[in-house]
Amino acid sequence: MAQPTVKIGVVQNACTADTAANTSAAERGIREAASRGANIVCLQELFRSLYFCQVEDHKYFDLAEEIPGPGTEPLQSLARELGIVIIASLFERRAPGLYHNTAAVIDADGSFLGKYRKMHIPDDPLFYEKFYFTPGDLGFRAWDTKFGKLGVCVCWDQWYPEAARLTALQGAQILFYPTAIGWHPKEKAKYGTRQHSSWETVQRGHAVANGCYVVAANRIGHEAPDGGDGIEFWGQSFVCDPSGQILAKASCDKEEVLVIEVDLDSVDTQRTHWPFLRDRRIDAYGDITKRFID
Repeated sequence: MAQPTVKIGVVQNACTADTAANTSAAERGIREAASRGANIVCLQELFRSLYFCQVEDHKYFDLAEEIPGPGTEPLQSLARELGIVIIASLFERRAPGLYHNTAAVIDADGSFLGKYRKMHIPDDPLFYEKFYFTPGDLGFRAWDTKFGKLGVCVCWDQWYPEAARLTALQGAQILFYPTAIGWHPKEKAKYGTRQHSSWETVQRGHAVANGCYVVAANRIGHEAPDGGDGIEFWGQSFVCDPSGQILAKASCDKEEVLVIEVDLDSVDTQRTHWPFLRDRRIDAYGDITKRFID
């Protein structure tokens, strides 16, 4: 039975080329969050490595792993030890030549509840994810955990109201977004403020439109895996409530662990007083499945 009040933990780290060090840093963050009472802890996107999608290089496929597998097994033990739910983003090797950007959901008893495969795959300068990742084929999902019903999407999914809505329609009380997003250093002065504002605003809008909590876990630091300008990740991981108000927010340049208490009963209250789900005109939305309406 879900508890009305739970504590959410968010681990915001910088990453290096040392996957073992990154994994250890994530574990330390999880332990710190648990020591401060966190019941659910979310790690950032692809937390075990640098954000390698800045370049197209086959060597980075060596970072991929089966899920469940070597990356989830220690986290399952940790979840069981600490009695917490863990959300972990990993590079999944499904089969030779078939890879996904995948989030694993682990319950507080250490059981592997399932996985979400990133549905929207970007292909932008320094975000060449289509080279590595096949679009997800598991759909949008929500899981009943010891501490509430949660849904998970990943990074680029943040921009799509359809993803948030379809996850919320499965009863998700909290929507988690493991993330790796930042500025192109040469663009930061001109576009940086509006880019970050757009990112934060659209997710707060998902919280409002769906009456749920939204959690974004981003990384920090400047990364340039194979030279070049690289990306300056903007951090600023946050938790917002069903009215879109930010409850906790990390800095743009420091490793931090956020822990914030939330009241899951407020999801029902918000959805009752702002009944967007009730008033949806599902009979009029057929064209939403079209690419464009000519």
